[in-house]
Amino acid sequence: MDIKAGSRLACPECSTELVVVKPPSAPVALTCSGVAIVEATADRPGGGHGDAAGEGALVGKRYADEETGLEVLCAKPGPGTLAADGRVIEIKGAKPLPSSD
Repeated sequence: MDIKAGSRLACPECSTELVVVKPPSAPVALTCSGVAIVEATADRPGGGHGDAAGEGALVGKRYADEETGLEVLCAKPGPGTLAADGRVIEIKGAKPLPSSD
């Protein structure tokens, strides 16, 4: 699947939906608890993740993979853990604002 900026992606097994903020610099396999992410318009049978652990994908949070430059925004939360090429994608930290002195 070609991941482009602005693309809406979803997990076929849970409610997780993502928006691509920054596309990867190289092809990457994006997964949610080991299940390949698909376009949000694709058929999604559901069923949930049997092995979902942790806090899952949190709505409104940005997830970034430093190795490929991929950055996604979670539009709908879900129990699955996001990964790129098998590496868990971490929540991107907020940048501190400059002082107004």
